[in-house]
Amino acid sequence: MQQATQTGSAIVVGVGPERGLGAALAMCFAKQGLHVFIVGRSTEKLQHIEQLIQSSDGRATPIVADITVEQDVNQLFHVIRARSDIIQVAAYNVDSNIPAPFLETSVETLTTLWRQNCLGAFLFAQELIAIMQAQQQGTVFFTGATGSLRAKPPFTAFAMTKTGLRALAQGLAREFSPQGIHVVHTVIDGAIDGDRSHNQFSDIVNAKGQDGLLHLEAIAQTYWAIHQQPRSAWTHELDLRPFKEPF
Repeated sequence: MQQATQTGSAIVVGVGPERGLGAALAMCFAKQGLHVFIVGRSTEKLQHIEQLIQSSDGRATPIVADITVEQDVNQLFHVIRARSDIIQVAAYNVDSNIPAPFLETSVETLTTLWRQNCLGAFLFAQELIAIMQAQQQGTVFFTGATGSLRAKPPFTAFAMTKTGLRALAQGLAREFSPQGIHVVHTVIDGAIDGDRSHNQFSDIVNAKGQDGLLHLEAIAQTYWAIHQQPRSAWTHELDLRPFKEPF
């Protein structure tokens, strides 16, 4: 991807390991010339991604925050507002796919999933949309999953909360699109070729092979292409899957 001359900033929430979607999005946005606020819960991982971005002549500000905690979100946006920059694009990329048969699903598991997919997205969106509303521009992505559209055991609790995330994105799109804010929900329908899939679902990854996995850079390029859409023809929801993935 060639270096571009975009001005302003981007925000990526849910930046973890180098081989993860949050990091891939951050590096993609930085290559387009944006200053990227990278947000996650691990100082070590954020510093590593910051170094990778800087090594490619990009700019990044790492911010350690738990996006499900209101005080952390307030502090995050205090840092963002202090830069007084136009927020061109933001991505909410927080979740953890916790498998559990329904009768074995604890309240703690459901609450964790709800906090990540619903509460955190709500807190983040309230702060972000206020900024983009004043700008009268900006794109915000909410990363969904197959479970956003249909529940399948043993991921019923995960699907419940991903459906809530989709509802949030739909409501925001309908309310704020007329004000110039592009809200996008992306359905990631398949396994991503990243650290989490390899560590948590190695059997599935091995069975699918490289042609059956979503590649991180390809997903990031699609996000960027959607961000660049003219406002006369906006996409508000799309699904991404490998060409060999059944659906």
